[in-house]
Amino acid sequence: MGRDFNEFKQEVKGKSVGVVGLGVSNIPLIEFLLSLGAEVVGYDKRELDSLGEEVHGFKDRVELNLGEDYLDHLIGLHMIFKTPGMRFDHPALVNAKKDGAIITSEMEEFLKYCRAKTIGITGSDGKTTTTTVVGEILKKAGYKVYVGGNIGTPLFTEVENIRPQDMVVLELSSFQLMTMTTSPEIAIVTNLSPNHLDVHKDMEEYIEAKRNIFRFQKASDLLILNEDNEITRSFAALAKGKVEFFSSKNENEDAYYKDGSLYLRDERIVDLNEMKVKGIHNAENFLAAFLAVEDFVVKPVMRETALTFPGVKHRCQFIREFQGVKYYNDSIASSPTRTLASLRSFDRKVNVILGGYDKQLDFAPLAEEGYKYIKNAVLVGATKYKIQEAFRKVEEKSGRYVPLHMAESFEDAVKIMKSLSKEGDAAILSPACASFDLFRNFEERGDRFVKLVNEF
Repeated sequence: MGRDFNEFKQEVKGKSVGVVGLGVSNIPLIEFLLSLGAEVVGYDKRELDSLGEEVHGFKDRVELNLGEDYLDHLIGLHMIFKTPGMRFDHPALVNAKKDGAIITSEMEEFLKYCRAKTIGITGSDGKTTTTTVVGEILKKAGYKVYVGGNIGTPLFTEVENIRPQDMVVLELSSFQLMTMTTSPEIAIVTNLSPNHLDVHKDMEEYIEAKRNIFRFQKASDLLILNEDNEITRSFAALAKGKVEFFSSKNENEDAYYKDGSLYLRDERIVDLNEMKVKGIHNAENFLAAFLAVEDFVVKPVMRETALTFPGVKHRCQFIREFQGVKYYNDSIASSPTRTLASLRSFDRKVNVILGGYDKQLDFAPLAEEGYKYIKNAVLVGATKYKIQEAFRKVEEKSGRYVPLHMAESFEDAVKIMKSLSKEGDAAILSPACASFDLFRNFEERGDRFVKLVNEF
């Protein structure tokens, strides 16, 4: 049960509260803080003309610090809501904290005051699908469900409307978790592999951030871990509450995949070939979800959701079949492990577009295993030569050859993929990289790919 929200109201009333980042997700937060009587100060690197119309709507009620030097003005504040991607040790935040400011985030405050049962999901891959599946199962069972965190709408502004009998499902990124001091009552870690090393100092800091999803749990809380992942398996020894495991490789007493079927407590729930989503990675996502909702939902509802769930946009999303070729949008795949998981879900070798923004990840695992799943790889973006080098090294060492095709632009990559794809092929955008070299986010990249394919 969360703390009394009146504490927060008293905390901010009449106080200067900074909000760093004036993107669309922070607009409701600013309006909410204003309604609570806070004196809000907004910060953004962009100038006013580049910000949304919503900002123009409250510019007379909010003090704005904009432009390249916007963080130089992060002073004289009682509380600061930082954007998730901003490191906690940024010099401007360190100085503000020394000056007496409370550094927090919307998600941290939400977890402190939320009165409903909270289920939090994190991991390198699969967290959005798992979050969505948990939410769908609970909705089908008749609960009022709030889904948020790293996806959906910001929930902090809804905190007073959320009742104790409701359910809250949160996708939590490593950036959101880095400074957390509250953990959800039920926590899932889907898997862990190198990711976001362009922001985190090293892999250990990344892992340390993920641990916060269960670090502050109580003895009555539940931690759900991937038994097949060495890092997540090691978390069990640190847990304060109950620990349960899911596995796609071994039978266990909790949840597992065996001979094409998903089992919960040794009871078969569904066969993977009955489900609309494919791949062992999706079996793992559902197993984790089953464990999370087990105390609140009967098994037939779990099965019904598994049979009807169509998947999440940008995640191995089927677009269309054109001239006998099936095209898929997997723009969410921003790491080599995520791309490998998607490629493994197909029953044939595929043509794939790889490349994008460099998160300082190692492409060797993708190159070493890719030959089993890739018919042709079209390379594009900032990392295309880095990926090419990884595949060439594997070829020189082992003789395993994957045809590589270099593209000059994203549109060129799609055009090359189309020319390489023959009747009976599958073709997929699964970049193994973030999108920021060419696009604002993975959604924009995926939408562009879908548009180009639909224009064939």
